[in-house]
Amino acid sequence: MLLATVLLSAALAPQAPPPEAPAPEPPAMMAPDVPPAATSTGAADPYLGPGIAAFKKRRFAAARAEFEKAAAADPQSAAAAYYLGYTWYKIGEPSRRMNPSKERAKELFAKAFSLDPTFAPTWGK
Repeated sequence: MLLATVLLSAALAPQAPPPEAPAPEPPAMMAPDVPPAATSTGAADPYLGPGIAAFKKRRFAAARAEFEKAAAADPQSAAAAYYLGYTWYKIGEPSRRMNPSKERAKELFAKAFSLDPTFAPTWGK
């Protein structure tokens, strides 16, 4: 009987709370195999606005000229490469076939992605 009393007292006695588990780390925003974005100097920024404005008015030759200036000013700008690529695509769009304009666009899209895999165009928003 003494043994039953001891076991019952041990079972009903207040116990220390279990130690807290460490907080889980937040998930990474990018997959580990995605390279970090290239560093842009911002030198392309003065040309991007006028290029986007011309693009929106469907003045693709003027937009291309502005985006080429942007790409020359900052070769590490994913935005300049992307917008220039999209302009080249629109120039070649009337043709349904793959043409030199669309080939150039494909190269520039690849360059933009390699410079900054997380780049998303804003189109002046």
